[in-house]
Amino acid sequence: MIVEPHLSSHFYALRGSKHSVAVLDIGSNKIGCFIAEPDAHGQMQIIGIGHHHAKGLRGGIVTDSKEAQASIAHAVNAAEKMAGGTLDHVIANVSFSDLASHNVHVELPIAHGEVTDQSIATILRTACRELAQPHRQVVHCMVTQYQLDGAKGIRDPRHMYGMLLKADVHVLTVDERRLMNLMHLVSRCHLDVVDWVITPYAAGLGCLETDEQELGVTVIDMGASTTSVAIFQGGCNIFSAIVPVGGKHVTNDVAKGLSTSLQHAERLKTLYGSVLDSEQDEHMMVDVMPLGDEDSVEYAQVPRAQLVRIIRPRIEEIFELVRDHVQKQGVASMMGRTIVLTGGASQLVGVRELATTMFAKQVRMGKPKLFPGLAESVSSPNFSVPIGMLYYATQHSFEDDLLRKPAQGDVSFGMERLVRWFKERF
Repeated sequence: MIVEPHLSSHFYALRGSKHSVAVLDIGSNKIGCFIAEPDAHGQMQIIGIGHHHAKGLRGGIVTDSKEAQASIAHAVNAAEKMAGGTLDHVIANVSFSDLASHNVHVELPIAHGEVTDQSIATILRTACRELAQPHRQVVHCMVTQYQLDGAKGIRDPRHMYGMLLKADVHVLTVDERRLMNLMHLVSRCHLDVVDWVITPYAAGLGCLETDEQELGVTVIDMGASTTSVAIFQGGCNIFSAIVPVGGKHVTNDVAKGLSTSLQHAERLKTLYGSVLDSEQDEHMMVDVMPLGDEDSVEYAQVPRAQLVRIIRPRIEEIFELVRDHVQKQGVASMMGRTIVLTGGASQLVGVRELATTMFAKQVRMGKPKLFPGLAESVSSPNFSVPIGMLYYATQHSFEDDLLRKPAQGDVSFGMERLVRWFKERF
């Protein structure tokens, strides 16, 4: 099922273009910037795309601010040129491995019998306050289930009458200081971050079908420096996590194991990499450029089987880390019957088969869902996250909008507090 994107956020991303939105996918291997705006019928369509090789970033953490700023600027400039305008605001993603996923149960007596916006806001803010910790920032606060006087399966209880409203709330938090560094980096590119999206949540929105999210499914996004996992059930994201191992670790293993450069190791991984054993691999020879001898025409030759023996253990480790983390958090039983693999590293030959064996579940490859204006060149699994961010930007839940409204006596809640802190200092 394809859900058509329609605008539900209310800020101007592209200067002079009403209700446009822009997302910035900040990865360790690439930076992607996508701009969308409504057409004459109010349907969102992509009008600008820019992507550039990422430098100065690892797992969402800034390691070289100058290189990272240049990478973002290149991607944004390309998208602006295609869209024919200048960006002011973006929605950016967060890929920190310290991501914490919490599920909180909140109960609220309804004083006057009718559930109002204020009732829902109180539920959300109560859940977030229960998890308040120094230097931790709430990025998402999502209700996964409402109950009103024992009636379950309620999606929107507003304007309904009852005595006791209960809600299960999924809260995602990250290190506030890391988030500030990322916000400062983007601001140096003359952009304001108006919202953040957790990478695994965005990956799910970008490649999962509506029915999958309802029935139960797990998405594993295999990025360059991190691998993220998100579990969806009942149409909601109920768990998310990020492990600090990804495709670049495979490249490093190949470079070390074959004594070649990182650039050549990436090429070998892309052209000949696999996690499946084959009898032919022992006889198929692969040319390897010796490290430090790039000008030489002499190549070493190794059997492809040796390359497979280097790659497979690292991919196994990634899946083991995901499996162990899910089991440790007590949510393994919620994973559903299907796993969807996406992200650049998922495209290695045999990864789907290996995941099927290790998780004992059905596994399919996930590509970005249809979004009007999406070019064929950016429809590979590498771009599930930015497409998911566009869906997030154009399909905000009513809870998201309520959290953006400051409550009396609580004007510095959540992102509002973070933005206030940032502006006071910079």
